[in-house]
Amino acid sequence: MDINKLSHEIVAAANEVHRTSGPGLHEAEYTECLCYELDKRNLTFERQKPLPMSQKYKGQTLGCGYTLDLVVEDAVGVELKYCEKIESLHKSQLQTFLRLSGLDLGLLMNFNVLDLQDGIVQIENHQSK
Repeated sequence: MDINKLSHEIVAAANEVHRTSGPGLHEAEYTECLCYELDKRNLTFERQKPLPMSQKYKGQTLGCGYTLDLVVEDAVGVELKYCEKIESLHKSQLQTFLRLSGLDLGLLMNFNVLDLQDGIVQIENHQSK
């Protein structure tokens, strides 16, 4: 599937979750609902995808335990948030996760908004190209 079409499908699934549940749940509940919607759309996904540490620290490879909330169709990383607003730190974190995973595209979704479109940021991994 084309990555833009896939991104559109993921956003549509998230919109359905937000329209049905509204703001006020925890990230874990939004993740569960989004996984349900992705499954209904026959999209494959992995939850809490472990990310490798791509650089060594003082000659040692460290297992830092970084994970992406969701990886959909082995192509798009998704990070879910429930916060006041998306901060630059959240964007930097997702950019780092994309670099570590080698994925080309990431979606940062903040469900603590009245209109979910105001809570979605799409981030491209420019280092993968």
